[in-house]
Amino acid sequence: MQIENFKIFADLVETKSFSKAAKINAITQSAVSQQARAMERHFKALLIDRSQKQFQLTREGQRVYEASKDLLNSYDKLACELQEMKKIISGTIRISTIYSIGLHELPPFIKRFLVDFPSVNVRVEYRRSNLVYEDILHNSVDFGLVAFPVRTRQIEQLPFRDDRLVVIAHPNHPLAKFAVSGVELKQLAGQRFIGFDPDIPTRKAVDQIFRENKLDIEPVMEFDNIETVKRAVEIDHGIAIVPQATVLQEQQQGSLVVIPFKNKEFTRPLAILHRKGRVLTPAMKKFIETLGMSMTGSEDEG
Repeated sequence: MQIENFKIFADLVETKSFSKAAKINAITQSAVSQQARAMERHFKALLIDRSQKQFQLTREGQRVYEASKDLLNSYDKLACELQEMKKIISGTIRISTIYSIGLHELPPFIKRFLVDFPSVNVRVEYRRSNLVYEDILHNSVDFGLVAFPVRTRQIEQLPFRDDRLVVIAHPNHPLAKFAVSGVELKQLAGQRFIGFDPDIPTRKAVDQIFRENKLDIEPVMEFDNIETVKRAVEIDHGIAIVPQATVLQEQQQGSLVVIPFKNKEFTRPLAILHRKGRVLTPAMKKFIETLGMSMTGSEDEG
């Protein structure tokens, strides 16, 4: 048995999917199935209960999975220690992030990181928030970046930064005149409002703000990403509440007016996620350090 056999088996158990385990390891679904059967032949025991409709381990399979995790953890720890002894910062970092963070918050930090550590390859995947958590749990990626992080037993959360929420409008919209003085929440009543899809955390937070302030506002349009929301506002279909960092370019170009809230401050917390117990390589530790700079004075770089 090689270390790769144990990794593929562990990925299969955690994803409960032959296709997902295949994708994680860049092999075919058939190869994953063959690896599982090879382990059964090697240990002379049935590891997967194939009589069940859903993926389920036998008692022996559960023990092999636990031992696989111990072996993989020891292997990763050894590899990291050797890299640290040689002062090597290299490898690949895989990131799963929602669109607004990946497009508008992350780029300056990745740029800084790659300048400092050119031997590291950073891969970014854009995903809906719920899929970012799934990627972390399935070990498909090393880090996740989300807004309004949800506490999960198997996932570690590290603070990234806080976004200020603002109102955006077309330059000719009646609310545009409040760009300097700010707008009160009650002034949004009766306006055509453009929102995110109901399952997106930022939408849930905005809905909560409306409820707490007894505002009955129903979106006339709903979209699943920040770019489409901005385009709808740019053609004057309505106003929206978005993170300020996501509209800096449109504000500079004059295609959107950014209006702060008057006498109130609403923020969107962002977090870095990784699986609990995950052995972090030297490159991963340096990446977290780079992102951590955002909490010490990098708010204008998003």
